[in-house]
Amino acid sequence: MAARIIRKIPFRESKVVESLLKLFESGPNKPSGGVGSVKNEVPAGRAGAAQYSTGVRKVTLIPGHGIGPEITVAVQKIFEAAKVPIEWDEVDVTAVRGPDGKFGIPQRAIDSVNANKIGLKGPLMTPVGKGYRSLNLALRKEFDLYANVRPCKSLDGIKTLYDNVDVVTIRENTEGEYSGIEHEIVDGVVQSIKLITEEASKRVAEFAFQFARDNKRKKVTAVHKANIM
Repeated sequence: MAARIIRKIPFRESKVVESLLKLFESGPNKPSGGVGSVKNEVPAGRAGAAQYSTGVRKVTLIPGHGIGPEITVAVQKIFEAAKVPIEWDEVDVTAVRGPDGKFGIPQRAIDSVNANKIGLKGPLMTPVGKGYRSLNLALRKEFDLYANVRPCKSLDGIKTLYDNVDVVTIRENTEGEYSGIEHEIVDGVVQSIKLITEEASKRVAEFAFQFARDNKRKKVTAVHKANIM
């Protein structure tokens, strides 16, 4: 069925749909234990497998800010053209002030991701000097999205600067400067602590090697990014 759908749409879009269809064909609520997994499982009999009994997958949609709405709409159109069985649960992620006075993610968005287990998110804006941390980082922390997986692969028929590119970058997503441990020591002196723990380092390394095994990759390279981090 997937092959028949893909042949009906343009080449560039077909590659996108082909990759995304593999995700949906893996079955509902299939825990990965890695990137994209969430901390709180939905109890049996609630918003879990029952919502997929008709074959339609419910997906959280976070349009985001800036170019976010434009690019998420483009993905929706591709899925619609490919007749992918998705029901979108659109939520707004704009910082809200909690009872403790701190800004955070709306509970509606958290509940949606916990229930659906999968989401499409556009970039979120962090206004400078507004008193709250990056919402992108807040989402990573909330759902423990510790492994940032970025594939980069050449497409046949599309000329680029480098040919035959096929690499996947897996980046630790929660520690280092992402820890968000910042404070003012004395007037005019601000300190940012770059926290790196053995547990988190081993976890992302194990994820990378498991990813390599699962995807029949031949080599794993450890890269230390020190120029801006």
